[in-house]
Amino acid sequence: MTPEQAQEYRFDPFDITKVWFHGDFPLIPVGRIVLNKNPENYFADVEQAAFCPGNVVPGIAISPDKMLQARVFSYHDTHLHRLGPNYHLIPVNASKYAPENSYQRDGFMRVDANAEGRPNYYPNSFGGPAPDPIAGEPPFEVSGMASRKPYTHPNDDFFQAGELYRRVMTDEDREHLIGNIVDHFPGAKKRIQLRQAALFYKADPDYGRRVTEGLGLEIGEVERLAGMSQEQRAKATEQGTYGDPK
Repeated sequence: MTPEQAQEYRFDPFDITKVWFHGDFPLIPVGRIVLNKNPENYFADVEQAAFCPGNVVPGIAISPDKMLQARVFSYHDTHLHRLGPNYHLIPVNASKYAPENSYQRDGFMRVDANAEGRPNYYPNSFGGPAPDPIAGEPPFEVSGMASRKPYTHPNDDFFQAGELYRRVMTDEDREHLIGNIVDHFPGAKKRIQLRQAALFYKADPDYGRRVTEGLGLEIGEVERLAGMSQEQRAKATEQGTYGDPK
């Protein structure tokens, strides 16, 4: 998906509750990971392993996906706490064919030669590493006003959930889904049951109907709630409605 396509796609491509339909954007194989042996030393090869989505090769940038943005920070921060500031130099984490070039020195878990006395400042007159513009993130356009406000996007929040129910799940999957909901939901207040059944109905009428029947609710009331806006539905099922004491 190009940045231009992202601007025009029918769903917010960076909304973690949505998927990119493979019919619109087929998967592009980029390689294969082969697990062909067990670790020789569990501590060295597993306990010290540190994966971070912030480690990208030149030409790949971090997308605006909010979950990814959070993990780029939090994974690295966790590794600093767990393994120390030089966790990326531990053999299991170190790059095999592209040694790190930086001016970072010393610190916990420094397991290499610590730059062997070379200058730890840049620029210098001793051939030290220099920034490589080619390795920078691809540029992207930023425009518009920035402020703190509720997130909105003209997504249909029910279509993809309905497609999952209709086209991806098998009959057995649907039976298990309905059974799990009906078995676990009776303890909720009736107004909450009705509100949630209406959301299931908006995703797929059969989905909502089967949950409604399983919970012993009135299908006409569920349909009425499903036809409301989110704000109207929240108001219609607020505390004090459907016999729920305020």
